[in-house]
Amino acid sequence: MAETPARRSPGAGDVEHRIVVPAHLPVVALLGPGDEVLRAVEAGFPTVRIHARGDEITLHGAPGEVELVARLIDELLEVALSGTPLSADVVGRSVQMLTAATVSRPAEVLTQNILSSRGRTIRPKTVGQKAYVDAIDRHTITFGIGPAGTGKTYLAMAKAVQALQAKQVNRIVLTRPAVEAGERLGFLPGTLSEKIDPYLRPLYDALHDMVDPDSIPRLMEAGTVEVAPLAYMRGRTLNDAFIILDEAQNTSTEQMKMFLTRLGFGSRIVVTGDVTQVDLPGGTTSGLRVVEEILGGVDDVEFCRLTSEDVVRHRLVGDIIDAYASWDVRREAGRDTRGGVR
Repeated sequence: MAETPARRSPGAGDVEHRIVVPAHLPVVALLGPGDEVLRAVEAGFPTVRIHARGDEITLHGAPGEVELVARLIDELLEVALSGTPLSADVVGRSVQMLTAATVSRPAEVLTQNILSSRGRTIRPKTVGQKAYVDAIDRHTITFGIGPAGTGKTYLAMAKAVQALQAKQVNRIVLTRPAVEAGERLGFLPGTLSEKIDPYLRPLYDALHDMVDPDSIPRLMEAGTVEVAPLAYMRGRTLNDAFIILDEAQNTSTEQMKMFLTRLGFGSRIVVTGDVTQVDLPGGTTSGLRVVEEILGGVDDVEFCRLTSEDVVRHRLVGDIIDAYASWDVRREAGRDTRGGVR
């Protein structure tokens, strides 16, 4: 990308900075349909005046702000040149990364493809998600801990399908604790499939997004993909498998130990959960809440913590998570001032 040095405008402390869009990149790919991307950049930096004409973009404003917008456009150009579509959401996430001074550049995060399936590409959208995906690549056991909407299970599933397609593993094993049934599925009416379906449905839904739905029954019949409640893992050794334990906050310490010791040769484990949403009966300690204390110093085990900044659902989800976290802090503070009595 060619650009001119920043220079001060006459009679002001502002500077002007010009950016030339590469000839092989259509300007619309950078500006977005109806200038959607340009409008998002302007919304993120309202004090910087941005003017696009032909293949040139001119920035005018305070030096620090202009420098940041220039860096942002550099990142957006790299993202666009990789073939990744730009959108207001991409701009927002890029601004968040740049203003937070993260180690990872927006282009590094937003162009890391995990899996292409059914006409769309699955990739991390935040620095936290990239760190999580990278940890899965580097470690045998990875814990993804964070609130709803941060992509913990979805990204783990994408990595599992990627590993299967690359023949790094021979099968995928997906499991969740069936807490409401107390793992006593035999007392429920219906077939086994009907009993466990409500608990495992989120895993099926993610799988359908990544694999041809018509092939799933065949893969399951062959044992290439297995979806089962946690109770059915006892006594097994899982070799050459990518194993995902979802909703791990609803495991007891004994269940967590049982699951982790299913690890066989050539296998990889990802454990996901949200320690703020424990559904275990009173008095039962969540295995996810204490596992880092137990395994924190064990080699080849990694703990990744995702936050409201990694939420990729509706923007209100992150706000709701933060609001509940603040409420929990206030409630605990109130308990302390009352000597533990509500």
